[in-house]
Amino acid sequence: MLEIIYRDEHLVAINKPHGLLVHRSFIAADVAEFAIQLLRDQIGQKVYPAHRIDRKTAGVLLFALDKETEVAMQKAFMENLVKKKYLAIVRGHTEDEGAIDYPLRKENGTLQDAFTSYQTLSRAELDVPLGKHQTSRYSLVQAEPQTGRMHQLRKHFAHIFHPIIGDRTHGCNKQNKLFKERWEMETMLLHASQLSFRHPVTGGAITISAGLQPRFKDVMKLMGWHDALQ
Repeated sequence: MLEIIYRDEHLVAINKPHGLLVHRSFIAADVAEFAIQLLRDQIGQKVYPAHRIDRKTAGVLLFALDKETEVAMQKAFMENLVKKKYLAIVRGHTEDEGAIDYPLRKENGTLQDAFTSYQTLSRAELDVPLGKHQTSRYSLVQAEPQTGRMHQLRKHFAHIFHPIIGDRTHGCNKQNKLFKERWEMETMLLHASQLSFRHPVTGGAITISAGLQPRFKDVMKLMGWHDALQ
C-alpha cells in the first residue's frame, strides 16, 4: 500500500518510496509496478501525474484526479509557482548556506538556466578511512530548487563537489562503493520533503510534507543526526 499523505476532491499525494517509477518507461520495460498504476488501483479511480521525480528519489509525489486540475498543476510547476524542498545527504562538509547558479544542458544541447539554494542542517565526520583521507565527512542539506530541470539537484551538488550519496550517475563511485560494501546501502539519499502551492481550484494555500523513508532514516542514525530535523 502506498502512503497517501494528502487527498481532496481534485488532488492526491503519496510519499513515494525510493526505487518506484512514476509511470511506465521504455528505459525500464521490465518493471512491473508504477506509482500511477498502484495508486489508481488503491483508490479506485484514474490519476494524472502533476509532476515527476526521479525513480531513485523518494518523497512527495502529487497527482491530479481530473484533467483540468492536471493541466493547472503542470502549468504551476512549469511557471515555478510551486515551492519545493528536498533533503539530501552529500559527501563532504558543505557551507552553512549557498546558492548554485549553474545552467544545465538538455539532451538536445540547449542550455537552460538552473538555480538551487541550500542550507546545511547538520554535519558528520565518521572514523572511516577512504582513499587518502583518514575520516569520511558528510552533510545533511535542505535544498530548494527554483527551477525544475532534469536531475537538477543531483547535477548541482556534483558541480560544487558535494555529490549526493547513492547517485550512481552523477555521484562519487568511491563513496557509493563504500556505502554498499560497509553498510549494504545503495539507496540514493535524496528526499522530496515538501511541496507548497496555491490550490488550482479553491485557491487556498496548500503545504504537503512527507516523512523520510526507512533507508534514509538508517543513514541519519549512522551519522548521529537524531535531532537534526527537529
